[in-house]
Order: sequence, then structure tokens, then C-alpha cells
Amino acid sequence: MTVLVTGGSGLVGRAVIDALRAAGRTVRALVRRSSRHLVEGPGVEIAEGDVTDAEVWRRASAGISGIVHAAAVIAQRGTRADFHAVNVGGTLLALETARAAGVRLVHVSSVAAYGRSGAYAAGAGRVDEDFAFGRIWEHDFYARSKREAEAAVWAGVERGVDAVVLRPNVIYGEGDRLFSPRVLAAIRLRVAPQVGDGTNHLSCVYAGNVARAVLLALATPGARGRAYNTTDDGPERFTQRTFVDAFADAAGVRVLRVPLPYGVARVAVDLWARWLMLRHPGAYPGVGGAAVRFLAEENPFVAERARRELGWEPVTSPREAVTRTVRWLVANEKPGA
Repeated sequence: MTVLVTGGSGLVGRAVIDALRAAGRTVRALVRRSSRHLVEGPGVEIAEGDVTDAEVWRRASAGISGIVHAAAVIAQRGTRADFHAVNVGGTLLALETARAAGVRLVHVSSVAAYGRSGAYAAGAGRVDEDFAFGRIWEHDFYARSKREAEAAVWAGVERGVDAVVLRPNVIYGEGDRLFSPRVLAAIRLRVAPQVGDGTNHLSCVYAGNVARAVLLALATPGARGRAYNTTDDGPERFTQRTFVDAFADAAGVRVLRVPLPYGVARVAVDLWARWLMLRHPGAYPGVGGAAVRFLAEENPFVAERARRELGWEPVTSPREAVTRTVRWLVANEKPGA
């Protein structure tokens, strides 16, 4: 049976394709022509096209047994229309395709749908799937589009579509072009800021562990119409200190920790965010606070429902995940980078 995967050339999509292939499933990857070389391989069929094209969806859906919708615009640049076209428009077409084919849709959403600041303000262990959605900054087009896409999913469920929503937080892993390269670049400077005592658990999860949740969501009958946070790497999840240590060890460098009080870190990052907004108007207010909260505060997201109802447990330890990530980054970085 063939599973249709969108966003197959991206971080989560590639991990999902690998997991499906390892499970003996045939994959049909919906990708643009320029990205097909990233997903081609045994057990992978290619469907070329754009997720905003209804005809592409119609052709790609022949004979499928399920859909994993991981395609999304995630960078902080672009207009609201750019984000809406892919993140909302693509989801609407995924829902229509799932309805027409009579198959389950697993929609990869984000904890950004909760609102960037409200989740951390709630405190450690407070944000489960019933947490009330809060304010989203006007120019946080990504978070707005992910919330709107979820609203479309829940409306589809009410009309009878078999759909499941997964909400990861910051994702790292092989194929990451956004978060992990910046961490590695910072580690290579051999100086690492430490906000507070560094014992807080970070709000991040390995792409391969998210992929495991995707496969379980596809296969679990009772998951229909449910949302699941997939937001940590289990009992060995990273603290601020152990995350830095793991990247430093994998990169083969020693780092000097520079302690920073929370207030100092917040001012420094806010100044950086203001500079970023001047250069890139598409950036959103509050990014400075969000960055410091991520680094210095406890992961507020609870993934117990996924463990209880899906039987989700990480398949790769955090240390091994970082080793694989750094190995991939080094092998794929551009000369002179």
C-alpha cells in the first residue's frame, strides 16, 4: 500500500520517507521537480508538482492508502499570502484528497499554533493538547497559517474526513537547513552563552522521532480526530547544557560557557531582533523573547497523550540524534561555509 507524502524533501518529510521505507511501505513523494533528487530511491515513487495545485493532488492520489502532509513554508520571510497559499491552501487540498480517496490524513502542524508567548508563560508541563490557543503576533505569518490550517483540518473532521494532527516543536536532524546549522556555527565559535543554570529542558525534538509518531498516527484507529504534541526526545531529553555538550562533542570542539542573567540575554537578543526587523520587515515582533525563552525556560509542552494513545516513544536517543545531525551537516555544508 502506498502512502503519499508531501514536503518529502524537507526535514520531517525526509525522515517520514525513511521511516516508511524501513517499515516496508511504498512511498509516493509529492515534490517539485527541483527537489526530486533529494527523495529518489528504492521504494519511492515521485509525483512532481506543487501542493497548491489541485490537479497535481488528483494525479498523485491514485491508489494511495494514506497521506502525510508535511509540506509547509516555515522561514520567517515572505508575505502572509505566501504562507497562506502553501500552509493553508495546501492543507485544504490535502483534506479534499483524503476525503475523495477515503484514507487517513496525518497533518504535521506545529506548537506555534498555541501562540509563541502564551505557552511558555503557562509554565513547565502545562501545555497539553487542550491548552487554549493564545495571541499570535500580527506578523508571525507562520504561526497564523498553521493555526488556520488546523482550523481547516478540524472543519474537515466534522465533515467526516479521517484526519490526525501532530504538533512538534523545534525540530532538528539530518536535512535541517534552519536550526541545526546555526547551532553548529555557534559551537564552532567555541564560546556558548548559558542563560541561568542551564538545567532547563529545551523545547526541541529529533525529526526521526517525529517520523515515528507519524507512522503510529497513520496506523492507530482511535487517533482519528485527535491532536498530539510530539515535543520531546523522552527521558534523555536535552537540557540547555547537555544540548551544547552534545553538539560540541559531535563537532569535536571544546566550548567556553559564558553565563548570562536572563535579563541581559533578553536585552541582547531583543536588540538583535530589532536589527533583524529593520533588514527583513517580514520578521515578526517578539522573536527576541521567543529565542530567550527557548534557550532559558523549561519545555512547557506535554506529550503524554501521544505516549498513551499512540504508544509513541523516541526511536533515537538525543545524543545519537545530534551525532547524526552534525555528521550530515558537515558532509553537506558548502565549501568555505
